[in-house]
Amino acid sequence: MPNDSTNININTKSVAQNSFDAIVIGSGISGGWAAKELCEHGLKTLVLERGRNIVHNKDYPTAFKHPWEFTHRGQMARDFRKANPLISKAAGFGEDTAHFFIKDADHPYVQEKPFDWIRGYQVGGKSLTWGRACQRWSNFEFTAPARLGYGIEWPISYLDIAPWYSHVENFIGVCGHKDGLEAMPDGEFLPPFDLNCVETHMQQNIRKHYKDRYLVHARWAHLTLPKEIHLQQGRGRCQARNKCMRGCPFGGYFSSVSSTLPWAERTGNLAIRPFSVVHSIIYDEQKGKAIGVRVIDANTKESTDYYARIIFLNASALNSNLVLLNSTSNRFPNGLGNENGVLGKFVAFHNYRASVNATIDGFEDKYYYGRNPTEPIIANYRNLHTQDTDYVGGFTTFMGAFRSGVDESTMTETIGGNYKDALTEPGGWKVYMYMQGETIPKETNHVRLSKDQKDQWGIPLLVTAVDYDQNDEKMIKDFLTQSTEMMERSGCKNINQNDSKQPPGLDIHEMGGVRMGKDPKTSMLNKWNQLHACPNVFVTDGACMTSTGNQSPSILYMALTARAANHAINELKKGNL
Repeated sequence: MPNDSTNININTKSVAQNSFDAIVIGSGISGGWAAKELCEHGLKTLVLERGRNIVHNKDYPTAFKHPWEFTHRGQMARDFRKANPLISKAAGFGEDTAHFFIKDADHPYVQEKPFDWIRGYQVGGKSLTWGRACQRWSNFEFTAPARLGYGIEWPISYLDIAPWYSHVENFIGVCGHKDGLEAMPDGEFLPPFDLNCVETHMQQNIRKHYKDRYLVHARWAHLTLPKEIHLQQGRGRCQARNKCMRGCPFGGYFSSVSSTLPWAERTGNLAIRPFSVVHSIIYDEQKGKAIGVRVIDANTKESTDYYARIIFLNASALNSNLVLLNSTSNRFPNGLGNENGVLGKFVAFHNYRASVNATIDGFEDKYYYGRNPTEPIIANYRNLHTQDTDYVGGFTTFMGAFRSGVDESTMTETIGGNYKDALTEPGGWKVYMYMQGETIPKETNHVRLSKDQKDQWGIPLLVTAVDYDQNDEKMIKDFLTQSTEMMERSGCKNINQNDSKQPPGLDIHEMGGVRMGKDPKTSMLNKWNQLHACPNVFVTDGACMTSTGNQSPSILYMALTARAANHAINELKKGNL
């Protein structure tokens, strides 16, 4: 039966106790930003999180553990991997980080086509385990889909979002270098980590041979030199330990647990309710707007309704699709705001399948300090002003160089003093490149609710039907060819190309399904991230994306969220919501 509010027996006492100015569904990267902005402007805000509570520093159990203190030296036991084949594939997953990831059996879904849905359910969400790359989108990303005919027009431009990028960068702390690249705009940066000697060599050689390619410092959410605003958050300098995904006790990288949520809490306007599985958003037929959120307690299975004037949906892309699809009423029998049948469609992701690695001679008298948690980047050089390949879209290239351990296969002794001495010396240098490729949002790539399978809280399981296409295959081939050529021209040897053939989803950059657009007939959200058909509901996580671009998306979610929250506040003041 649809969640028709006319069928709800409302307890007025409960309404009074459970009413807020705003409700935020999800406490991760975008949810934390929604909470910060709303609370700073005086709105009593409830943040709903389906997982357990996490407190900065207190709940980082492995932060200072040494390798020998782990039962399996950081690896997961075979029985665990066998029981959890999906989550065990996640980047950075291991004995030291498993506490921030789900277990497969606890959160099932239906894979109509292979799709690896990586999740972390706790206060802070995946902001505790994200990659931390913070490149701004360029105007190319915003305009290319409509300009080159492989998507609809974005309702905003780079100029609309640029000041909000700055707003976010100044608060979270992003290290990088101002390079003046049209394909990767500059921002508000802290000093970057240094390139090592081989990375500098690669940078120089790529510039020598390619006038349109730039290997530069990428932009990362690490405090290399904290400013006053970061110290006020209680955060300190990045220690270059590269143990970020365990939870950083120094607050050296940004997470909502170390930054935005505590900041919101200091206002006295924040309430966080963990173990709150969102069933649906409640739509009032008479008022013509959403009035609250129905929650099922993760432990007791008890259902409770919470009420607010505005609702921000930040449950992560696919969960936000699920919540809206399950939010049915007489007005919206196919999901909240879904008047056009677009909800759940045009889901896309980033293509991470291709990589190249090699060795390089020389530089054996040089090393580097610490464990740099960042990587250089080659800004996208494909299909910028015009389409110059046999595919559309572009790709970012992450790269790095490091000294490997001693090659034990060349050792004549594997025991004794000589062997131990050899282990204390680093081996030769290795170089790698991997792609982050744009994919095309297609109507056939979609998610929907199962008609006959439900989870432990009685909510329909999500069905994923998402796949690659020939555009992706052509991009992979081009990346492998171009990256190999750049390595050859830089003097690399023993070059190996790899196509992992991994299913979509393992990139953890799923996007779309509730896309922004100018036309309500072809999109779900307007330029302010409001549902066209229910304007007091905002969606500002990955679900809102009109296209994927090739830059890392998380900082764009944060900027979109801050922009939308401030618009919501202004609209509330005007009485429009």
